[in-house]
Amino acid sequence: MIRMLTMVALGVGGTLLAVPLVLLAQGAANEKNSAETRSGNDASRKFRSYLEEDWKRWMVEYPELATAAGFPGQNRRWSDDSPAGIEARKKHLHDSAAALKAFSHDSLPHEEQLNFDLYSDLLNTAEEGLQYGDDPLPFRNVVPQNNWMPINQMGGVQQSAAETISTMPNRSASDYEDILARLEALPVYVEQQQALQQEGLKRGYTPPKLMLRDVPKQIADLIPADPLASALLEPFKNFPVEIPEHERTRLTNRAKEIYNARLVLAFRQLHDYIASTYLPACRESIAATALPQGAEAYGFHVRWQTTTNLTPQQIHEVGLSEVKRIRAEMDKVIASTNFKGSFHEFTEFLRNDPRFYFEKPDDLVNGYRIIAKKIDPELAHLFGKLPRLPYGVTPIPDFKAPSQTTAYYQAGAPSVGRPGYYFVNTYNLPARPKWEMEALSLHESVPGHHLQISLAQEMENQPEFRKHVGYSAFVEGWALYCESLGEELGMYKDPYSQFGQLSYEMWRAVRLVVDTGMHAQDWTREQAIQFFKDNTGKTDQDITVEVDRYIVWPGQALAYKLGQLKIRELRTRAEKLQGAKFKVRAFHDAVLENGALPLNVLSAHMENWMEVMPK
Repeated sequence: MIRMLTMVALGVGGTLLAVPLVLLAQGAANEKNSAETRSGNDASRKFRSYLEEDWKRWMVEYPELATAAGFPGQNRRWSDDSPAGIEARKKHLHDSAAALKAFSHDSLPHEEQLNFDLYSDLLNTAEEGLQYGDDPLPFRNVVPQNNWMPINQMGGVQQSAAETISTMPNRSASDYEDILARLEALPVYVEQQQALQQEGLKRGYTPPKLMLRDVPKQIADLIPADPLASALLEPFKNFPVEIPEHERTRLTNRAKEIYNARLVLAFRQLHDYIASTYLPACRESIAATALPQGAEAYGFHVRWQTTTNLTPQQIHEVGLSEVKRIRAEMDKVIASTNFKGSFHEFTEFLRNDPRFYFEKPDDLVNGYRIIAKKIDPELAHLFGKLPRLPYGVTPIPDFKAPSQTTAYYQAGAPSVGRPGYYFVNTYNLPARPKWEMEALSLHESVPGHHLQISLAQEMENQPEFRKHVGYSAFVEGWALYCESLGEELGMYKDPYSQFGQLSYEMWRAVRLVVDTGMHAQDWTREQAIQFFKDNTGKTDQDITVEVDRYIVWPGQALAYKLGQLKIRELRTRAEKLQGAKFKVRAFHDAVLENGALPLNVLSAHMENWMEVMPK
């Protein structure tokens, strides 16, 4: 079809030109679009500038986070946890929220509107948490820090100080001067933590007494007689070759002086206060509802951790349903082994048979390393994009291993060349079965935490907060989903490892039941431990540590299973919609391409992705 164009005469420099009216209209539209683009670009630049400056301010407020993220210039300091320092952070939070409201969401380009929505949600959530004693930091991570309960068996200055020191750059004498400066400043920070505990006592905020039973020993183990045996001085045990011997001697002697003159005294005072005054005054109840505004706080933290509006009762029911489903799968695996006995007899067999355990810590660590290296080359089958940042496998430090979980991941920092680390627990070897190692490695290293977190850190053209925010439901849900990828990655070739994977999934389903049970349904600690024993093959050591973790981190453990269920639901929908054209590599890349997201935002993104993918 030939389209007829109406012509109009326009005078240009005294010359008449014939121009189609439709092109004239297009020109006017282009001018309008161009103006809108310029306006959008201007708004985008101002918005990005706000986000960049606000990120820098948060890094100054939280030097430990700055070190972890590889942000420069803050490695000599600790957060100011004095009353004035905390109030300053609260003011920053309120000022940041007010500044964000000055931007018009609709005037921003589409790609920036998501940044606006996410940042607004982070700030609003942090402001809501203030009433429950939560620290003002808006960037979600594993668990919110309660300023009135700064220390428990899972965390606090007795663990975080050494962790922060261990993540600092240590390639030059200047780096070591930063470490020395931070060590010198540490006693004031320790004193501030004790003052926060005292304030918490006045306000009725304490951890349960039983949960602090290991903390005095954790502190004592941090300050041995030999300074170089302390985790605080770990960097001074192995210097890089670039630092000459005389400098090593000078730096080490200065570290020992600081340790003997200041650090031992500061931590000894904290130890004595907790052992003699604080611990005896702590509450007997384990439930979060025993705290001021406890029920409201628990409901808030459940929403915060899961990024859903599910109630504790609804989550409890999901947990019971999943326990029933997974138990049926476990029974099938048991039957495949030709084991003659009950479920409980089988789990006792797994807990106690020597064939399933290493006798030496180094053998356990090497076993994890072998598994990790088996997984690495298989990743290309399931992922189109892989991170550049490497990772290592290393033992959890001895001073905190007894109260820690079986393993955890510590993110690296591409900006300063620090790799990620998969920390594995070598304490109490009879509690570390071989049959759980593959599932655990898939979760904590690749394709779980290291792959997902490193890809987020390496995102281009995104504001810094998007690279470091950690919505638990996404981060932990992804890692749990990755445990189910074992067969696709060549793992789980024997029934015991298959049972290990199901046992780990059951573990996360049990969490839904016992966390809500203890904090919303008056369950005792003994009930929670027994429910664990009745439904998993985990060892007594692991079960005890896990239940105690849920007690001091109410709601956090709910994120795993709910996030995994959402990702699995999205994959099932995509497979059904796309049929033979479904590409698992493309699906995984789409899930991860925007970094961590709330579950509802992930769902919307993936629904859009499914619509444009070939069917």
